[in-house]
Amino acid sequence: MGYTTMERHFTRELELLKRDMLNTGALALAAIRKAVSALTKRDPELAQQVIDADRPLHDRELRVEEECLKLLALYQPVASDLRFVTSVIKINSTIERTGDVAANIARRVKNLAKRPPLNVELDYETIGKNVVDMLDKALQAFVELSVDKAQEVLSMDTYVDQAYRKMNKKLIEFIKFHPDQVEDALQAMNLCRHLERAADRATDVAEQVIYIVTGRIQHQTKDREENEGTKA
Repeated sequence: MGYTTMERHFTRELELLKRDMLNTGALALAAIRKAVSALTKRDPELAQQVIDADRPLHDRELRVEEECLKLLALYQPVASDLRFVTSVIKINSTIERTGDVAANIARRVKNLAKRPPLNVELDYETIGKNVVDMLDKALQAFVELSVDKAQEVLSMDTYVDQAYRKMNKKLIEFIKFHPDQVEDALQAMNLCRHLERAADRATDVAEQVIYIVTGRIQHQTKDREENEGTKA
């Protein structure tokens, strides 16, 4: 009977953990969505809202991590339950880094808003929409523990990579003919890179969902630099 009671408590704790993880994910999704909107509108006030929301997201990330560690210590889960809790720790960290990316985009938007637009077509709106859709679908995959939706996220990443390379190529060409605007062009390249990083974070979540369900570790197909500690 004691074991059954403990099992029931553990199941309830897992549901609470999942709910908290989803709330954290919702904050990160809102931050990315708002950062993309601030970028496309060149809106410094909206960008500041993203920056202000970064600390609460960080606090939630710490709380979810503490919950995971408590569950591991109290219940010592095995098999699929262990995979779930350890994966939530990784997803939680990934979500927090997604918030960092949103804040980095917002900081650059505040600088960008002070400068005249570059005379080059950069489709931030389309690539940003794809990034938001990827993160949204990755969180749905986690809610439903859906391998199919997780795989869709991995497929969507190809488009973002291609768009990122295309925008970078445009900016490199622009710099050749407008060396006096190299600083602004480099800022634009950094914004493209941050959007691509946000897409990478969505694929990280999707890969963890696949691991939870199947036990298979997805091997990274590209080098993902972890330089998100830079807030400039």
